[in-house]
Amino acid sequence: MVVKLASPNPGFSHTPLLKVAYLANQFPSSVEPYVMEEIDQLRRRGVQVVAGSARKPAAREKERRASEIDLGMIVLQPIRLIILLRAAWMLVNRWPQVAELVKRVICQGTESPVQRSKALLHTWMGAYYAVLLEAREVEHIHVHHGYFGSWIAMVAARLLGVTFSMTLHGSDLLLHGAYLDAKLGSCAFCLTVSEYNRCFIRQRYPGIDARKLGVTRLGVDVPEFSVGQPVVLQDGPLPASSHFTLLAVGRLHAVKDHAFLVRACAQLHARGLCFECVIAGEGPERRNLESVIRKYGLEETVTLLGYVPREQMDSLYRRADLVVLTSRSEGIPLVLMEAMARGRLVLAPAITGIPELIVPRKTGFLYEPGTVGDFIAHVLFIHSLVRLDKRAHHDSVFPSATKHLDWVKHGAQSLVRHDFNRKANLERFADHFIQQISKQSGSRHEDFVLQQI
Repeated sequence: MVVKLASPNPGFSHTPLLKVAYLANQFPSSVEPYVMEEIDQLRRRGVQVVAGSARKPAAREKERRASEIDLGMIVLQPIRLIILLRAAWMLVNRWPQVAELVKRVICQGTESPVQRSKALLHTWMGAYYAVLLEAREVEHIHVHHGYFGSWIAMVAARLLGVTFSMTLHGSDLLLHGAYLDAKLGSCAFCLTVSEYNRCFIRQRYPGIDARKLGVTRLGVDVPEFSVGQPVVLQDGPLPASSHFTLLAVGRLHAVKDHAFLVRACAQLHARGLCFECVIAGEGPERRNLESVIRKYGLEETVTLLGYVPREQMDSLYRRADLVVLTSRSEGIPLVLMEAMARGRLVLAPAITGIPELIVPRKTGFLYEPGTVGDFIAHVLFIHSLVRLDKRAHHDSVFPSATKHLDWVKHGAQSLVRHDFNRKANLERFADHFIQQISKQSGSRHEDFVLQQI
């Protein structure tokens, strides 16, 4: 397929350019690289994208992606009083467009008073976003994740008379799906990252047109194996280890349930296993995890690394014997894809879309969700194979028992390369996105869509 880009200069093209707004809860964000990748992919196709962030970007991320500010990114916070007043006036003048949504908030559903109050506030913020977008003349608004930003985007689309779509991942659908009935009913189309999620939506919201739902998988690059740079932290470089090493990567948030991992480490330690556990990530659960680590006397066994730059992650993956995930809810985590692409063994709970990535004992290992005993049993089993594997390679002997690990690693890399390939999946995302919007806008962008073929 040859992709013909639309001219970035409207003055030299007879084809009207597609202009969309793309909103994320916080943008740019190192833990959500796929948002930037999708925006970049759409721009390469000639789509004019107005990036947006509901929250103020972190200073570190703002410096790293300063070019986004130059391209006219919209940031809703901090809130400006004059825009807030204009938003209130827009709500009054265009009340019929949002009256149905406000009625849903106040009179319908089973949401708590706090959730209803937040939804009303976010309705005002939707008008605020609409004021900021009005002069941009966007034709469509897309939002990543189904949290509060999706209500803001939906309201803004109603007030501006344009279409709206969203991407759903994991917790935003499975744990915190407030007002998803209204959002799914209002959206022109909905993308999600796994077949599990698509089936969940169809079962939970049977009134939603199934043709609205599409699966667009995330993906990672499959790197060449090379010696990575040592991980350098504030206290100095992370030393190499001769122990069996567990690695967990993810934000320190309750839904990631790193406390489950620490409790499992306590039992592994009590059984005399010689190992270390390294957790990379920062978040609100850090103090609680530090307390749990002290409670079990694991200060020398479990290490909280804090935030680790992406360019240093290769070293962590190479150092790990087993990459573990203990989340209560997920889409299909990038961390598992990254580990598998690098030939690392992975162990994760058999929840949501994860079995679409991990086929037990073929591309990785799955344990019974929330069951510490099953998690420990898998760790001990994998440890025994890894120990045999290291001994076999040292003695230049390859027993059949250890070949199994090589097949698992090969199977994992092959699956990621074919089904979770970043470049290929980004292209599929852009194809689907542009085609879906063209259906809503009729023939206006028919030539633009043909240029993508």
